[in-house]
Parts: sequence; structure tokens; C-alpha cells
Amino acid sequence: MPAVDKLLLEEALQDSPQTRSLLSVFEEDAGTLTDYTNQLLQAMQRVYGAQNEMCLATQQLSKQLLAYEKQNFALGKGDEEVISTLHYFSKVVDELNVLHTELAKQLADTMVLPIIQFREKDLTEVSTLKDLFGLASNEHDLSMAKYSRLPKKKENEKFGDRVSIFAGAGLDQDSSVLCFLQLPGFSVEIWSPKLLFSLALNFDPPDIFVKTEVGKEVAAARRKQHLSSLQYYCALNGLQYRKRMAMMEPMIGFARGQINFFKKGAEMFSKSMDSFLSSVADMVQSIQVELEAEADKMRVSQQELLSVDESVYTPDVDVAAPQVNRNLIQKAGYLNLRNKTGLVTTTWERLYFFTQGGNLMCQPRGAVAGGLIQDLDNCSVMAVDCEDRRYCFQITTPNGKSGIILQAESRKENEEWICAIHNISRQIYLTDNPEAVAIKLNQPALQAVTPITSFGKKQETSCPSQNPKNSETENDKIVPKSTVSIPETEELIAPGTPIQFDIVLPATEFLDQNRGSRRTNPFGETEDESFPEAEDSLLQQMFIVRFLGSMAVKTDSTTEVIYEAMRQVLAARAIHNIFRMTESHLMVTSQTLRLIDPQTQVSRASFELNSVTQFAAHQENKRLVGFVIRVPESTGEESLSTYIFESNSEGEKICYAINLGKEIIEVQKDPEALAQLMQSIPLTNDGKYVLLSDQPDDNDGSPSENRGAESEA
Repeated sequence: MPAVDKLLLEEALQDSPQTRSLLSVFEEDAGTLTDYTNQLLQAMQRVYGAQNEMCLATQQLSKQLLAYEKQNFALGKGDEEVISTLHYFSKVVDELNVLHTELAKQLADTMVLPIIQFREKDLTEVSTLKDLFGLASNEHDLSMAKYSRLPKKKENEKFGDRVSIFAGAGLDQDSSVLCFLQLPGFSVEIWSPKLLFSLALNFDPPDIFVKTEVGKEVAAARRKQHLSSLQYYCALNGLQYRKRMAMMEPMIGFARGQINFFKKGAEMFSKSMDSFLSSVADMVQSIQVELEAEADKMRVSQQELLSVDESVYTPDVDVAAPQVNRNLIQKAGYLNLRNKTGLVTTTWERLYFFTQGGNLMCQPRGAVAGGLIQDLDNCSVMAVDCEDRRYCFQITTPNGKSGIILQAESRKENEEWICAIHNISRQIYLTDNPEAVAIKLNQPALQAVTPITSFGKKQETSCPSQNPKNSETENDKIVPKSTVSIPETEELIAPGTPIQFDIVLPATEFLDQNRGSRRTNPFGETEDESFPEAEDSLLQQMFIVRFLGSMAVKTDSTTEVIYEAMRQVLAARAIHNIFRMTESHLMVTSQTLRLIDPQTQVSRASFELNSVTQFAAHQENKRLVGFVIRVPESTGEESLSTYIFESNSEGEKICYAINLGKEIIEVQKDPEALAQLMQSIPLTNDGKYVLLSDQPDDNDGSPSENRGAESEA
């Protein structure tokens, strides 16, 4: 016999859309089998009815043949031979009637009854198990929805669930007592003549008990769904065997009944038919043996699957310290998707999500394939608080617009989804060995405190020029070639130096940089030029960057201090699970470096270009860039700080723009050098430099409009 398609019992617990899709194929097959069985039963009942009709017809024929003698024919002379012949035929018909009766009984027992039993037992069992599976699945969905709505309350917070306990006891009918006792937390009332004791005890159970009960409810519902799915899958698998038996057994009974009928009548069938029917019977017997063996295997497998630990059914088991894999480049699982249904109303839908390349896909239950939800290239992801739900995170598009908000069912799933999306957004999946790159970029805590510059391997050129003709000259101006050995980590950054992960602008500095002494327009109008100093600048270059962190350093004599700061900032983010990044527009002019809020156009920070002493891009992760700022202190000394950013484009472009701005500062003192520099670089119609427009970046992954905004100065 050919192989029989089966549902894998091991996939019943996961209940993935692929399993549901395969299950729908089995359900469609069962439905088709049910319709066909009904039609086949109607045809067999018609044959059985015809055979019964044949019995009645032959009986009626025999009576009619005997009744010929009793007819009063007007011309009845010479009918004696006819009457005797008819009597003989009547006996033959009676014998045939006996054979037809036996055949009808055989057809009822061997043809109609098996197909009826197959329909009433096997097909009805599959239908019943299908309904039970649907109820268990709906109950599981309701329990998961209830679990997902649990608030993030502290253990010592309480809510007002009222619990009342009533107790009664009988006393003498003649006794009469009336008293009322009220204590903190409960009250006792005793009254007569019935003398009923009523005790009302009010208390507020801790929130942790409710969460535990909901978790147990989820586990019970999940176990119930698992058990019903296993039974349902076993029934569908067994149906593939039983339907073959059910189709052949009735026909064996029909054929054997006919053979016995004709053998007793006229020996019309040959021995070859007997051998054929014997072979068919042997085949049915072999199928029965296979069914019994498969049923035993499925029972053993079912017991093994049901003997797993209860933690398999309970979500968020290890809340304190989950084992999180931060090097994922693909992820799949169920998440709750937040949908807006009105101005202030929202709904949450539990769907199956998975990543495919740089895309986030969604596949509802029963769907054949998934659909695109979000392009993850250059996106940012962070954990958010949403509607008092736990484990929520938000995906933001490269242009800064808020994307979708999703909710995971546990802390481990939440952190793994955030890490996976963060790795995909950096386009690690496009590399030759994405797993190794992910591991290298997401260093463990042990490497974070090890004083090695794994991120800062020295190369001959740190910031190659975008102009091929002057590449060597500009590289020498940007970062001098080092001829000495790489300094130790302690010589670059003091151990234990704090790291700032966000840009905090003081209020006074905000007023000085953005408002100054200008009067606010009472009619809400704003000036056309937000930054008047940029109008007089020969260079204006805009980049979309995300601030990773800043820290104080001890020296600015080498770019190794930038590479070490990159390593420590990224390692600290990985250790403390910090994924939130502030996105800004970095404007490079011939005077300043300015960080601008993309939504409000407010300047977050500003640095004089003369104070930038070192700048470099990462040699492996091209989107990482950093620079060192030298700021004088009130005590007369100078402080050094390193700022690390992640750009949508290559960091070498930012280094090139900074280097060009510093060159402009130098050549502005010499009109001839300035004229020579302006002749070597193309200008726009308004006299500003056009940078990198003839060298499009194919690897930055940013949208076309962003590349256009960054290509002109």
C-alpha cells in the first residue's frame, strides 16, 4: 500500500499556522469523505431496496403463477400443461425467492451495515472531536487574551475583590439573641428567631495571586487544547486508514453475496473471482494490522507528549532571569498587534509573526501564506508602555514615524523579538555569515569588561575620501597614519567612566541656542530661517543619525579612543538591555556640528567645528561613527568627550563632511586657497557645496527620499 499522509503529533502544542493549514487539508478531506459516504450509502440502500423489491416481486410472481389455475377463463380448455408448467415455474421462483432473501440479508449485513457504522462511528467521532478542538482553541484564545490584559502592578498593590463567607448554625428555638460585632476587615451579625450566623469577611488578595490563577488558567486551557488536538489528530490520521477499509469492505460483501447467489443458482462465477476476493480480503486484513500498529504508536507518542513538564504550558515561567538569545537574525511566534479602531479606541489581535529577510510578516490562522507588515531595514525598535500592558515594544520607521506596537507573551519573547529586529535593522542578514556578525556586534558581558579593542582594529585609512583624486591627501588630513603601537585601554578611557545614553539639553542652553533674545511672535508665526548662521556657511550637510552614547576620554591623540568608546557603549547597551535610541538630524556646516530634533526642528546640541579633534567611522560596521570634542572648563583645563552615533548612511560620509568643513575653516583665511577649493568641488545654484551626489550609496538601506536629502549640501 502507498504511504498514508499523517498529521505530526509533535506539532500539536505549537499550533502554528502551517500546522493549521495542513489540518485544514485533512478537514477538507474528511468533509469530502463524508459527502461521498452519504452518496455511496444512498446508492447501496437503493441496491438493497431493489433486492428487497426483488424478493417481494418473486414472491408475488410465484403467487401469480399459482393463481393462474384459479382464473375462470371463458376459453380455458387445454390449459392443463400450462398450469403444470406454471406450477413448476412457481417452485423455481420460490427457490429463487429464497435465494434472493438470503442475498438481501447478506447485502444488509455485509454491504449496508459497514458503511452505516463507518459514517455513524468514525465520521461522527471526527466531527465531534473537531467541535471539541474548536471549543478548546477558543477557550485557549480567551484565556490568553485575559492573560495579556494583566496589568503591570506591584506585588504589594491590591484591588478590591470582595469575598464573602457565610456560615449558619442552629440553636434552641426559644433562645433569642441579637448582637452585632464589627471589627477591622470583617463584621459578624447574629439575629433571631432563626438564629442564622452570617459572617462576611472582606479582604483584598494580592495581585500576584490573581496573576498566578490566570497563569494556571492559561496552562489548563493550553493543556486542554493540546489534549483535544492530539485526539483530533489521531482520529484524522486513523481516518486515512479506515476510509480505505470502509470503501472496500461493503463491496466485498456485495460481491460475495452475489457469488453465493449465483453459485447456488447456476454456478456462473469462476474460481478466479474467488481468488480475487480472497486477495482483496487479505489486503483489508493487512490494512487492519497496519492500523492497529499505528494506533499503538500514536498512543505511546501521545503519552510521551502529555508527560512533559507543566512549564511547557505556562507562559513567562522564568521571569527573573530568562535565557535570552540576543544574536537572532530571524524570529517567529505569536504576538498581539495593536489596531486603532477610532480616535481613542484600540483593539489587540493575536497573530502569528515571522521575519523573512528584512521584512516582518504576519500570517493569520488558516491563511496559506503571510503578508508584509513592516520593512525592518534601518528601523528602530524599543520597549514601550502601552495601555498598561506588559512586554510591549514599538517599531519606528527610518523617517521617525511611529510604526506598529506589538506585545509578546513573556519577557524572554519580548527581549528576543527586540534583539532580532534590532539585528535585522542593521542588515546583518545580508552578510556572508550573519550569525557570526550578530555575535560579534552583540558582545556578552564578559567581553564588555575585558580591556581589548576588538572593535578598533587599526587600518591605514580611517575615513577614506569620497573624491578618488585626493583620497590619500584627505585621508592624511582626516586621520594621521599611526606608526606606533596601539595604546592600552586604560590610557584611552579611565576604568569605570560613566556612559550617557541620551542627549539631555539644559534649559538655559536651549534658550541660548534656539531663542536667544528674539521675541516670540504672539500670532504663532515662525521665521523662515531656524538657524541664521547656516545661511552664511559654505557647507551644509544633513545626515540622519541615532545617538548611542557619550563618555569622557583621556586623550584625543589617536582614533583608537573612538573605537574603544564604540566597543564600551555597545557592550553597555547589550548588558543593560538598552535599545532606545534618540534619532536626530546631524547638520554639518563649515562652523558647527548641530543635532536637530526631526519633528520640532529644535537644536538638541551644538558643537563648534574647531572643537572636534578626532573623528572616525567603524571599519566593520560602516554605519557607526564617532568624534571627540575638546571643551574648555571654568577651571582653565580642558575636558574631552566622545560621542557615538549610528547613521542611516555610511559613517565615512559624515567624516568626509567634517573634514571638508575643517578645510573650509582653514582656507577661509587664504582667498586663493578658498577659490581653489571651490573650483575643485561642484556648487549648487545658491553657492553651496554638492557632496556625494555622484556616488550613490547602495548599502545604506535608507529610502530614496532620505538618500536624496543627504546627497545635497
